[in-house]
Amino acid sequence: MDAQQVFTFSQHGLWMLLMISAPILLTVLALGLVVSVFQAATQINEATLSFVPKILGAVAVLAITGPWMITTLVEYLQRTLQSIPSAVG
Repeated sequence: MDAQQVFTFSQHGLWMLLMISAPILLTVLALGLVVSVFQAATQINEATLSFVPKILGAVAVLAITGPWMITTLVEYLQRTLQSIPSAVG
């Protein structure tokens, strides 16, 4: 296994991490922005007001995109494990 293969595996792994985490992170970011604007406009500084919508949004996104996430991760893991013999030998 040479350096190029290590970099390729690392690049694919980081890309997979970005693809899988993006829906949840973007949803929580958008909800946080909306709640922050609402809190600034109404001057309500309640901690649970910013926490609860983010949790509910993350759970909703997981419920919707969860099967796609699991399928993508399983396919990536299968490809990676099946490529080990050619990478070593």
